[in-house]
This record gives sequence, C-alpha cells and structure tokens, in this order.
Amino acid sequence: MRCTIISRAGQVLAYGRLFIRHQENGDLRLDLETDRGQVLQGGLIDEDGDMTIAGAVLAEQFFEVWGMSDLTLSVQCGIQAEAPYGVLPPDADIDMSLL
Repeated sequence: MRCTIISRAGQVLAYGRLFIRHQENGDLRLDLETDRGQVLQGGLIDEDGDMTIAGAVLAEQFFEVWGMSDLTLSVQCGIQAEAPYGVLPPDADIDMSLL
C-alpha cells in the first residue's frame, strides 16, 4: 500500500509503501520502504492478523529516523494508490497518528 509520512506541522517527510514480509520461520512482519530505498522494519504480525504491536514497533522506527513524535501515516488503498507520490483524493486516504 502506498503511504505518506507527515510531520505534525504538515510537512511530508517521506513517501513509500507498506508491505508484509515473510520471515524464514513463517512469521509475518510489517515493514515500510521509502521511495528513496530506506527500509524500516516493523514488528511481527500476530497470528490472528492483529497489527497493533507491529505498527507500534514501526512507529518507534519513525521516531529513530525522523527524530520527532506525533507523525501521521497516511495510507492510500486500491487503484488510486498507484498515483505518483501518493497524490489521492481525500476519500481514498486512511490517516493514522503515530506516537
């Protein structure tokens, strides 16, 4: 899924994609790769599909990389997510405040 990382001041810090990575032991991990190639490793996804802990671990990575809290992760879903730089109509966005 395409996503945008936004500071509390509204500045776009990065564009990227969220994805689930299969681990060698069969676990699933929630990761983010920025359009500039930096991969941020999130936590493991629970067996029931809950991504709460995985998202919290990823949020910690955001703090380490950008050095600030109160970031927003805007996720774009569906066909519209293929637009360059995550530019989508507002009804296609899912915003999540982090930290």
